[in-house]
Formats: sequence, C-alpha cells, structure tokens
Amino acid sequence: MQRKQNIMLKRIVDVCMTVLLLCLMAYQVTGEALHEWIGIGMTVLVIIHQLLNRKWYGALFKGKYNPYRIITTVVNIALLLSFAMTAFCGMSMSGHAVPFLYGMTKVSFARRMHLSMSHWAFVLMGLHLGMHIPVMFARLHLTDKLKTVISAALCVVAGIGLFLFIRNGMPDYLFFRVPFAFLDYEKAGILVFVENVLMLLFWGFIGTEAAVLCRNSQMKTEDKKNPLLPVVFIMVAIIIGLVINMISGSTSGQNFDEDGWNRVLRR
Repeated sequence: MQRKQNIMLKRIVDVCMTVLLLCLMAYQVTGEALHEWIGIGMTVLVIIHQLLNRKWYGALFKGKYNPYRIITTVVNIALLLSFAMTAFCGMSMSGHAVPFLYGMTKVSFARRMHLSMSHWAFVLMGLHLGMHIPVMFARLHLTDKLKTVISAALCVVAGIGLFLFIRNGMPDYLFFRVPFAFLDYEKAGILVFVENVLMLLFWGFIGTEAAVLCRNSQMKTEDKKNPLLPVVFIMVAIIIGLVINMISGSTSGQNFDEDGWNRVLRR
C-alpha cells in the first residue's frame, strides 16, 4: 500500500511539473510576476521530486550500465543541472517573488544563461518523460501492430512539433545565439500552450523511441521484431518537421532589424 501511494505521489508531482513547465514557457501569457511565482513553485516541485527519488542517487554506482541506463542517467543529471541554473539565474533577476535575491550574479549573465538553460530544461524534460513512457504503458499489453500504428501517428504530430520548435527560434536560445527572447504577445494564449505541448511532444517522442531502441538492443536475436523501426520513426519525424519548415519559408532564428531590437530592449 505504501509503495502504491509513493508511486501515485510521484506521478502527481511529475504531472504538476509538466504543467508548470508549459506555463513557464508561456511567458507572454502569464506575464513577469506570475512567471516568477510559477518558477518558485517549479523549484519546490523539483526538490520534492529529488527527495521522492533519492534511492536513484544511492544506486548510481551500483549494478551494470546498459544503453538505456546510460542515456537516462545522462539525461537526468543534465536536466537537474539545467533546472538548477535556470532557478538560480531566474532568482538573480527577480523583481517580484524574491527581489532580495536580485543581483546574486551579474544580470546580463543571468539573463542569457536563464534563457538558454530554461530551453535546455524544456528539451531534456521532454526526453526524460519520453524515456519513461514505454515502462508506464507496458502494463497495457498493447499488440505490436497497435504500437506501430500509434507510433506512426505520433511521428506525424512530432514532426509538426519540430517545425514549431524551429519556427519559434528555440535552437537560437539553446546555443546563446540571441540575448533576448522574441515573443509574440499578440498570439492567442491557447495557441501558445498548444504549440508548447506539440514542441514538448517532439522531444518526448524522441525519448520514447530511443528507449524502445535501447530495449531492442538488449533482446535476443530471435525475439527482435523490426529492431531499427524506432530509428525510422525518428528520422521520418525530423524529415516531416524540416519539410514543413522549408515549405513555410521559416528559419531557425528570428531576424531583427534595428527597430525590432530597440522594441525588445525597451521591454
């Protein structure tokens, strides 16, 4: 009973973290003050999440490392570090939730680091969630044919998510190519959240297929059925996203003229 309660609590925390992450990525909808308070809530949930999964840390140096365990460990540690940097830099710029922490580090550094690390956290969160989906759905005992149909459908949706990821200039934020976030404040709030969900779904899809690929690599030869199918799905999703992006005439970055940058700097 206690174990089931712990699992349920972990799932609730995971869902809440995902919802808050989507809200944090919708800055133009929430506004600055609410964004900061949601960030505080997210930080608290991250700490709770670590406490609930403390046994994972104790097992880090125990047992063998197969491909799945290696990838999940790298993703988990990178996700925690990106969350920590995002929170630290966010608090260093706080003007509402924790203004007494303003200036803990140079604001210009905090702004650029917060922008990049928050988007890395978004990507890694998607991978983290995706890599746990096969385990969660294993109890449903879906047929291989149904799994393939579902993966094919999600492949198309994931491709749309990649297109939105590129169109919204996310790669530029990840690699410090722009110092400020360029946000469309005229876009409907519901559309912002839908786009965020689709972009997160792309990385979740990558994580899921990577987990399936790792599982296939550990199966006996006679038990393997289309072992490289996850690679095909990933490649197709990427191709769909790139093709849609090319057709739409989008670019991976946001090009600003002098007036555009001045408008951003005045915010």
